[in-house]
Order: sequence, then structure tokens, then C-alpha cells
Amino acid sequence: MINREIIRIKIVQLTYAYYQNGNKNIDSAEKELFFSLSKAYDLYNYLLSLIVAVTDEARKHVEVAQARVAREGGEMPSTKFINNKFALQLEENKMLCDFMETQNKSWVNETEFVRKLYLQITESQIYKEYMESEDNSYAADRELWRKIYRTLIQENESLDAILEEQSLYWNDDKEVVDTFVLKTIKRFDEKNKSKQELLPEYDSEEDKDYARKLFRATIMNADEYQRFMSESSRNWDFSRLAYMDVVIMQIALAEMMTFPSIPISVTINEYVDIAKLYSTPRSGGYINGMLDTIARHLVKTGRLLKSIDEPKEGNKNNEPKQ
Repeated sequence: MINREIIRIKIVQLTYAYYQNGNKNIDSAEKELFFSLSKAYDLYNYLLSLIVAVTDEARKHVEVAQARVAREGGEMPSTKFINNKFALQLEENKMLCDFMETQNKSWVNETEFVRKLYLQITESQIYKEYMESEDNSYAADRELWRKIYRTLIQENESLDAILEEQSLYWNDDKEVVDTFVLKTIKRFDEKNKSKQELLPEYDSEEDKDYARKLFRATIMNADEYQRFMSESSRNWDFSRLAYMDVVIMQIALAEMMTFPSIPISVTINEYVDIAKLYSTPRSGGYINGMLDTIARHLVKTGRLLKSIDEPKEGNKNNEPKQ
């Protein structure tokens, strides 16, 4: 689950913090990096378990309604939602159950939020259409929860507030983690029952090694990378750059220099996107031009053994506009 997109974002955050907090211990900073990455995986499991918590809340409402009907008469409530095949499969999922037990996490202390979310769901058009539909297939049950997640959980200010209280990391992580939760819902298969595999913490050991190498290269070769910036763009006033921009370019250069298999264009595009999220409104354009210019200079001088596309006609120098 923890892929290079998450790793790059975390390294930007941790490198910036490394220079800001004054305690420049690279071993401690590396431990903090991997701890923050593990918290993203915690969030993934915690959000999946929210589906189980809502289903359990629905079960309580149905039980109360059934008791009232038994006492006073009337029509028995539908059990379609609480018998949703996907939700029940997730509730029994061995990997999720083991993780939640090991981490000692649950939604027990957030009963008010879970109750309100359940009521929001029952008032939604998605829920009403599902309850009225005669389609009782597993695919329909799974699709219901995909729609609920996208419309009522993915963008939920109350949930964001709860996550922020529980972990300083989670608000920054949620947007990316949401995509993995939705991916997991989509790939669930009824035939796998409780043994359905969730996403692993890391896509591969290679990604874990990538995180370690990139972070260490960024810190240990900082002077060299900043010299590259200065050499390559003598006509650029660094005082006009936000400090975060310098950090982002430093990490991008570490990636260019340390990982021969990653194309220059991929590195530039990834860090331009990060700059748009974490720095100033104009940072993306600045960083795109700066990194392209620096990369061309390094390739030309033989210090970067990668190929790079020729600049488009009319912008051969590809310098950032001042």
C-alpha cells in the first residue's frame, strides 16, 4: 500500500522538519520517517474498520426496531443493509481483525460520529435506491459501500477532525489512503471469504529500500545538491524561492542522482505536483523550470548519466519566468 507517492510526500515533510527542529540526528529522523509511513498503513486499516463499525451500529438500530414491533406490532424493519455481503465479509476478514486486535484500535470511543454517519447514510439517495432494489448480488452490495465511501466518507469534515485528534499524520495521509481503501473495496471477491487479502504495508521491499536511500541521500548530499542549483541557474534569485521549494528540489535531485531507473521527467513531474500541494501557488512552475534546467546542466556536464528530452521550440533554455 505504501507506494512511492506516499514515500515522496513523507520525505518532503520529514526533510523540512529535519531542518526546522534544530536536532539534526539523521538516525532519529529516519526512524520518524518509517514511523510516519506505518501510521499511513494504520489509517488504511482504521478506515476499512469504519465500514464494520457502521454496520454494527445499523444492527443495533434494527434490533431496537424489531423489539418495538414485537412489543407494539407493525411492519418488521428490513435487514438488507445489515446483511450486506461485502460488509459481513469485511467484518470477518482475518487480516483486518488481526490488525485491529494487535493495534488495539476500534471506533468504540467515537460512537456519536458512527451513529451520525449511519443516519447520514440512511438519508442518502444511494441508500434508498439500494434498499428498494431487487438486486441482492454481492456486486451490488460491494458497490453500495464504494458509493457510500466516495460520497460520505472521503470528504467528511467531522471524520477529518477525529483523525486529526488521533494522529498528527493522518490528515495529510487521508487523501492518498482513501484511494487505497476504494481500491480494496473494488478488489474484494466473495469466494475469498475471510481470507481475502488486504493491501500489504509495502508494495515491495524495494519501496522500503527506496525510502531509506532517498531520505539519506537528501540529507547527506545536501551541500552538493544546493551547489548544483546555484551552478545551473546563476540568473535565478534564490531569495525569491520559498524554503519548502528548496527542500523539494533537493529531494528531487537526490532521486535523480540516486536512482538510475527513474526517468528525469517522472521525478520532475512528481515533485512539481508535491510543490503545488505543499508550497506557494507559483511554486509548481518555478520548480518545473528549475529542475529541468539543473537536470540538463548535470547531463551536459556528465554528472547525471540519464537521457533528457530536448526542450520545446521557443523555450530552449527552459528557465523559470521571473
